[in-house]
Amino acid sequence: MIKNFYYLFLCVLFGCCATEKKPLGAVFIGEIVNPTDKYVVLYKDEVALDSALLDEHNMFYMELADVEEGLYHFDHSPELQYVYLERGDSLLVRLNTVDFDESLIFSGRGGEINNFLLDVFLKEEEEGPLVDSYYTLEPKEFGKKIDSLREGKINLLNDLLSEMALSDKALEIAKASIDYNSYINKEKYPFYHKKKTGRTVIHDLDPGFYDYRKQVTYNNKNLTYFRPYYNFMKYHFGNLSYMACDQNCATAEHGVKNNLHYNRHSLKLIDSLVKEKNLRDNLFRNVAMDYFLKVRDNMENNKIFIDEFLKRSGDNQHIDEITGLYEGIKKMQPHNILPDLNVYTVSGNKTTLSEIAKEKNVVFYFWSATQARHFENVTNYVAGLTAKHPEYTFIGISWNTDPVKWISLLDSRQLDKDRQYRSTDFEVFAKTLVFDDYNKAIIAKDGVIVDAFANLFTSF
Repeated sequence: MIKNFYYLFLCVLFGCCATEKKPLGAVFIGEIVNPTDKYVVLYKDEVALDSALLDEHNMFYMELADVEEGLYHFDHSPELQYVYLERGDSLLVRLNTVDFDESLIFSGRGGEINNFLLDVFLKEEEEGPLVDSYYTLEPKEFGKKIDSLREGKINLLNDLLSEMALSDKALEIAKASIDYNSYINKEKYPFYHKKKTGRTVIHDLDPGFYDYRKQVTYNNKNLTYFRPYYNFMKYHFGNLSYMACDQNCATAEHGVKNNLHYNRHSLKLIDSLVKEKNLRDNLFRNVAMDYFLKVRDNMENNKIFIDEFLKRSGDNQHIDEITGLYEGIKKMQPHNILPDLNVYTVSGNKTTLSEIAKEKNVVFYFWSATQARHFENVTNYVAGLTAKHPEYTFIGISWNTDPVKWISLLDSRQLDKDRQYRSTDFEVFAKTLVFDDYNKAIIAKDGVIVDAFANLFTSF
C-alpha cells in the first residue's frame, strides 16, 4: 500500500500515469504541513464520501472508484476548501495549516481548474477592503468599479482557456465563481451605501443597475452548494424582500414594516422562485435561523412565523432543527423555570442551573478554554461587573473544556471555584440554552428566567 501510494504521488507530480482512456474514478492525494487533525474528509454536497488518515509523513490518499463530475469540498478540521473533480483526475494538494488558503497548491491532472477557483477566491478576499471603500460612490460609478474588477477575472479565465479546454461543468463553475461574487456586491450596494453615507432612505438606482439579474438562475443543482452562489441568493432574497416591503407595505418613514412582516416576505419569495430542493431548503433554513436568533421577537410573532414556515416548507430537510430551535426559545422565555441542564462542580458533583439560582439573583456567563482571548476578556469584565453590581451573583459555565485544564485555568485566573461550573455535553448545552453567542448571558432570579438572551457586555 505504501509503495503504491508513493508511486501514485510521483505519477501525479510528473504526469506519468496518463492513459488513453479515462477511468471512471479519480485519485485525490496530498500533504498537510502542521496538521490540525488526523483525518482529511471528502464531501459531495453535505455527504461524506471518503476519509483518509494522515500517515507518518502527514500525507493522505483517496481513490474514488467512480466520480460524478462537479464540485466537492475537503475538510481538515477546522478548515475546509473546495475541490473540483472529474473522472480520470489524479489531483495532488499541498497546504500548510498555519496559512491554510494562501498556502494551498494543486497539481496533477485537474490542478488547473482548482488553482483557478482558488485564485479567484483569494483575489476576492484581497479586494474586500477596496470594494468596501466603493460603497460611498454614486450607483453608476460603483457599478463601473465592480464591473472592472469582474472584467479582470474574466481575462484570467480567458487566459486559462487559451491554454487548455475545460468541460462544460468546469467552465460553468469557473464563470459562477466570478459572476456571483460580483453580483453580491451589487445586491449589497443600496444598504451599504445608505449606511456609509448616512442617508435616511435607499438611493434611487439607475434602471439598468440590476441588469445582471437577467442572467441569474434559481434552480441550478450544480451550484447549490457553491458558496458564491448560495451567498448571492441570501443577499438577493434579502434585497428583494426589503424592496417589496419598502414599496408596497412600509410605513411613511420607509423601510420594512416590522421584522415578522419582512421575513414572511422572504419565505413567500423563496417559495415562489426556487424549486431546486436543496437550495430551497437551505434558503428557508437561513431565513428561519436569522429570524429566531437575531430578531428576538415575541412568542406570538414567533408562532406566526413558524406556522408560515411549516406551510411553505413543511418537508424541509432541516425541519427538526428549526422546530427544535423554536421550542427551545419558547422554553427560555421570561417567567419560565430554568432548564434542568446538568453541570458539574470542581469536586465533580452534579447540579442544575435552577438549583444554582435558587434564592438569589444570578447572571450565568459562558466561556471555553478553546477561546483563550474570549476567556480572558470575559473574566476581566466579570470582575468589574461583580464590583459594580453586588446585587447579582455571577456564575461561569465552561463548555468543551478538559476537566484538568479547567481547574488549572480557574487557578491561574484566581477565580472563585464556588462560582464556576462545567458542562460535559456541548450539543445538549447549546440546544438547551439556545447558545448562539459567546457573549450570551442568562439573568435569573430564584430559579426563574428574567432574560435568557442578555449580552454580558451590553446588558449591564
